Amino acid sequence: MTMQIMEGSIAVAETVRLCRPQVISAYPITPQTHIVEGLASIVADGRLDAEYICVESEFSALSACIGASAAGSRVYSATTSQGLALMAEVVFNSAGMRLPIVMGIANRAISAPLSIWNDQQDSIMMRDSGWLQFYAEDNQEAVDLHILAYKICEDHNILLPAFVCFDGFILSHVYEPVDIPDQEAVDAFLGPFNPYQKLDCNDPISFGMYATPEYYLEFRYEHDQAVKRAAEAFKKYGKEFGEKFGRDYSELVTQYKIEDAETIIIAMGSICGTIKDAIDEMREAGKKVGLLGIRCFRPFPSEDLRALLGNAKRVAVLDKNVSLGAKGAVALEVKDACYGMDLPIYDYILGLGGRDVRKSDIKNIVALCEEGKGDMFYGLREEVL
Repeated sequence: MTMQIMEGSIAVAETVRLCRPQVISAYPITPQTHIVEGLASIVADGRLDAEYICVESEFSALSACIGASAAGSRVYSATTSQGLALMAEVVFNSAGMRLPIVMGIANRAISAPLSIWNDQQDSIMMRDSGWLQFYAEDNQEAVDLHILAYKICEDHNILLPAFVCFDGFILSHVYEPVDIPDQEAVDAFLGPFNPYQKLDCNDPISFGMYATPEYYLEFRYEHDQAVKRAAEAFKKYGKEFGEKFGRDYSELVTQYKIEDAETIIIAMGSICGTIKDAIDEMREAGKKVGLLGIRCFRPFPSEDLRALLGNAKRVAVLDKNVSLGAKGAVALEVKDACYGMDLPIYDYILGLGGRDVRKSDIKNIVALCEEGKGDMFYGLREEVL
């Protein structure tokens, strides 16, 4: 491995190179642009033997990935926000065809109103598409989760596409120390792409065919079961990743000082770093607070959370998204996972459209949670309402 200080997007591009995709198809959109610019340069410079397809839209980008994957190639794409929204039809199609596509998502808010800043609404809106969804806390995790995603997706017992999500600008444009693995180590971990089935003129098959009502329900059931099986695959390959690269990913949920925590915060993405710093300061003041960081949102780690929350007195869920008219998506999942437990769970929707979340905000939220106040948009500017 080589420790380098580099921009998050370039670290991702270099990691994708190590995974040896044979076809890359993407359309640039802020803040994802540096990933695909980096990959375009890598291919042009001869550092990766791959076909880089320039397309006219994100819809076409993922459509090209479908064709390439169905033909037996390892593929990659990346997008964000409105680009992911434009892909929506193809996102569902690629999952339903059970194609192991890996796509990086530099998370960004959804219009309207227009915002180029970070929240997680874009990937969350695709939570029901059948894609696996992994969330990175820092750029090292963004690197590692791309490698792990290929391993999981290409498992013949899974065969699903995956989003590797990392916060736009906050991570994508920030320089951090990152361990970039050696090519030989990545090759040994992933192995060459071995498609379960592919388009072949000498042995014709079809993908995504018409399904009558007599069969459609069974297709959805099998897809659902594959998503659920991915939880064990993540843990299995995450452990293997740790043995090979020294960073363990054998759990779907990260833990920080939860052993004696009375208040546990649940969050995902780069906000977890801020939460950890706030927890350290609250601990010094005598507050027993801990963090569970969700690394894998699909499949959702329901059983893991129930086991880890058993000793908590209350839970504060921090959502950088909102299911309008209901709650944040993470809170809805946590409440479902903990149904029947005598445990108050409060949701705090915050950080939308790139609004800063500081350590002082985390401390205020813990105080609100202790008072039994929650299920709110946190930090509203009352004077503009």
